Amino acid sequence: MTNKTQMVLDGTLTFSKPTTQDGAPMWELVNKSTLDLNSPYKYIMMCEFFSETCVVAKEDGKVVGFVTAFIPPEKNNVLFIWQIGVDASQRGKGIASKMLQQLLERNVCKKVKYVEATVTPTNIASQSLFFRLARELNTECTVNECFSEELFPGEKGNHEAEDTYRVGPITK
Repeated sequence: MTNKTQMVLDGTLTFSKPTTQDGAPMWELVNKSTLDLNSPYKYIMMCEFFSETCVVAKEDGKVVGFVTAFIPPEKNNVLFIWQIGVDASQRGKGIASKMLQQLLERNVCKKVKYVEATVTPTNIASQSLFFRLARELNTECTVNECFSEELFPGEKGNHEAEDTYRVGPITK
């Protein structure tokens, strides 16, 4: 089943481009998790201006997962993953992997050769996700330092360092 938001069915889940109405539920999902909480505006803005490179997973019309991502203007062969959120009730079902695969199949990602994200040293789930994506795409996942802990405001230890995980090159 497809429509203007590229609806893809997977059992009881649907995967599609988000709309601005999905922004608040995305924020609420993050607010109930251990993910870095951005402002509600960020989620609504991503749905409005970056819907081509974002995806929502819904069950019975309720947002149970999302990916916010963009293609950096200076790196048009990179899909940068800003954030991935999956509701606690849905974890362990491979939804994050399915959302990433769905994104990579879109026309907007035709030139994408790399998937990048920054991940903290203690976020084992995200680290595993990007290594798994590399295996699924039969390519490499490299890890490099990116943002040191000292760059983040507030008391030392308020935010961990962020390492860049780079999956690719991707051949289609």
